[in-house]
This record gives sequence, structure tokens and C-alpha cells, in this order.
Amino acid sequence: MIMLFLFLIEEGNKIENLESKKYWIWLSLVKNLGSKRKLKLLDIYKTPEKIYSLSKEEILKIPGIGERIAESILDEDTRKNINKHIDYMEQKNIDIISIKDKNYSQILKEIYDPPISLYIKGNKEILNNKAIAIIGCRDASEYGKKAAKYFSYNLIKEGFNIVSGLARGIDSYAHIGSVCEKNEKNGKTIAVIGSGLDVIYPKENKYLFNKIIETGGAIISEYPIGTKPQKMNFPARNRIVSGMSKGILVIEAKEKSGTLITVDFALEQGKEVYVVPGNIDSINSVGTNKLIKEGAKLVTHYKEIEI
Repeated sequence: MIMLFLFLIEEGNKIENLESKKYWIWLSLVKNLGSKRKLKLLDIYKTPEKIYSLSKEEILKIPGIGERIAESILDEDTRKNINKHIDYMEQKNIDIISIKDKNYSQILKEIYDPPISLYIKGNKEILNNKAIAIIGCRDASEYGKKAAKYFSYNLIKEGFNIVSGLARGIDSYAHIGSVCEKNEKNGKTIAVIGSGLDVIYPKENKYLFNKIIETGGAIISEYPIGTKPQKMNFPARNRIVSGMSKGILVIEAKEKSGTLITVDFALEQGKEVYVVPGNIDSINSVGTNKLIKEGAKLVTHYKEIEI
């Protein structure tokens, strides 16, 4: 009976907690309004609730806001959908952390265009722990898979959080190496995805998705529930992968690789870039070996990573 009582209290708090965040959910749903413009509005009006309450006349007076964006902010369908999102999030234990929340990654705040909020499933207490991103190509070789597991397994035991994108290839093996042992002293793994948290992409990573949460890690996304894994979402996702990490480790990258987009973000953000060298005959090593020639730090052992 006592356990049931405590469960009901917990459930009530969870509902109240999400209800108090309804305007952050609404702001994440507003279309045609990028993170920089949302940040500008928050700087002016301080809370999403005040933005929600603006009239069309007030919105159109804001520099850089035209008719199209004003209509998006005032869109009635978006406003009607807030409660549907809250209901779904409560059922699936999905939370939302705003940029003003203490659990929001503080180093992520420092990038050029941080997301105004993050949807999260799993452990939200770990987002400010020391982290390194492990990234690489989707079409990973056996060498690349082995290297990803080696570095993630050992760095997690050194207390690092491992951040990656839950994509096929190196991302998946970085997460796999991170969930081998459940130990409170170990770091955790964080997957940043390019869709809503109701969409597991690729589908074959459903087990890994659940395993990350089971071992104390987290799945996060700036995209609201219902967002499909569209191609344009992934470059934007990559700025978060590097942004919440103190450095990045690149394991296999082709000459023209999406991985190199994350490297560019990391360099813009002033992060340390580490690279695992590859076979000169391998197409998967053209990008990584080029990064080494351009000044990235070559590493062959996890102890060589110092951040």
C-alpha cells in the first residue's frame, strides 16, 4: 500500500513537471524558427510563456520577424498539439530539458547555436559529466569496429561519457563498447539522434537504444516527438555531438564524409580533435589520415586522450 502511494506521488510529480514545461514543448514545435532566432526571442522575453502570449502586432514589431514566422508562432494547430505531446511523453518517460535547466549541458550552451531545449529519455543527471565524442563512417570496416569498441570500452572505465549518434557503423560500435559493463564508477553513453525520440533510426538499433538507457545512459534530441529522420537533421545533430563533448575521436572517415562535418563543428567550437590512423590502402582512412596531416592528434591508445 505504501509503495502504491509513493508510486502515485511520483506519477503525479512527473505529470506536474511536464505540465510546467508545456511552453518549452510548444516553442520546440514552432516551425520556421531556428535555434538562433528562438534564443533571440528568449533573450528579449525571458520565458517561452511570454512569447506564447504575444499578439501578432507585437510579434511583427520584432526585428527579423516577418509574416510567415509570425503565423508559425501563432499557429493554432501547433498549440492544440501540446497536450498530445505531453501525454505521449508521460507514457514513454520522455522529459524535456530547457537551456535554462541546471541539467542542460553547460558546455553545449557555449556553442554558436545551442538548441533551446533537449528531449531526453534516460539519465538526465549525466549531461554535465566529462565527455568525449566517438564518431566515424557508417560503412565501417572490421578494423574500425574493433577500434571503436576498444576506445569506448576503456574510456568509459576511465570515467568518460561517450557521445555518439546511434548511426550505423562507428557510432553503433562506440555505444556497444560503452554498454558492456554496468558500473556506477564508469562513465555512461549518450546518443544524440536526428529524429524525435519516438523514432528509432536505424531500426536495427532498437536493442542498443534500450540498452543505453538500461545501463544509465541517455538518448537525446532537439527534435520534438513525431520528427522523422530527415537527411537535413543530421548535420544539425552533429553540432550537439561535438558541442557537449570536450573533444572528439575520429575512427574512420572517407574523403567526403559526414563525419568531417562534425570535425568542422568541433574545430569551430575549440574542441580537441583526436584521430585513429588507418591503412593507407583503405577508402575509410582517406579522411582520417588527412586530418592527421592537417594537425589532428594521432592516437593509438586510450591513455593518449587527455581532456
